[in-house]
Amino acid sequence: MIVITAPTGNIGSRLLAGLLDSAPAAGERLRVIVRDPARLPDEVRERAEVITGSHGDADVVDRAFEGADAVFWLVPPDASLTPQDAYSTFTRPALKALAAHRVGHVVGVSALGRGTPVAGRAGLVTASLAMDDLIADSGVAYRALACPSFFENLLEEAASIREGVFTDVVAPDRRAPLVAVADIAAVAAGLLLKRSWSGVDSVPVLGPQDLSPNDLARIMAEQLGRPVRYERRPFDELYTTLLGYGLNDAFAQGVVDMKRAKDDGLDAGVSRTRATATPTTFEHWCAETLKPAVLS
Repeated sequence: MIVITAPTGNIGSRLLAGLLDSAPAAGERLRVIVRDPARLPDEVRERAEVITGSHGDADVVDRAFEGADAVFWLVPPDASLTPQDAYSTFTRPALKALAAHRVGHVVGVSALGRGTPVAGRAGLVTASLAMDDLIADSGVAYRALACPSFFENLLEEAASIREGVFTDVVAPDRRAPLVAVADIAAVAAGLLLKRSWSGVDSVPVLGPQDLSPNDLARIMAEQLGRPVRYERRPFDELYTTLLGYGLNDAFAQGVVDMKRAKDDGLDAGVSRTRATATPTTFEHWCAETLKPAVLS
């Protein structure tokens, strides 16, 4: 039995789609935890057991983890909370349920940066790494997927890119790994289905190459057939904008601190190898995903 949290999100939905056939073929049943089952595709509701509720709720995870062998753990950050509450406090009920039901394996979505000089001042990433430590100390076999920023973050700027510009706060020539969420889901699926691993470790998921904002602008322009430029924003402007969206002030500061740490090399602590690289290129992602969103 594999339990999947956040099954309607960017990563969880792709993971679930990939497991619908491969899990039963491997003798595995699927169970999902979801707040609103109506958001699940009909095929999922027909082929997976559905537990309704939040996976931050003790009663919900207690029901969901009964009989489970493996859990895919993803915390959807709640911007109304502090980073600590959004990650570690949210996760604590699950730790009790994992122990009570003797769940053997957990695969979690986390972040790059562990062991770097900026890991302790990286805002949301620091909170995510602290959550990893809690899970690791619970006694389960744990693999934290150490991820950089996602290609999909650019979809939030589709309207701006349509006008020829996208923004961020990092230096225009700062190269760093980026990854497609489909590749993260594929790595997670492999770990969940082949549970010969034990102990605690991180699994970097680095994409095929490091790219700077200027690189992204050039590739987007090539793929979209129109000019695209990068515009760097001040950190304090980002903080003010986030507060304007109604984010908790500590959470907003956590986003700013994470971005500042990335600009200081947070994601540069792991070398890309055949084991840590993933296949989806930014060019391919632009053609398949960003272009339809921008030109629609």
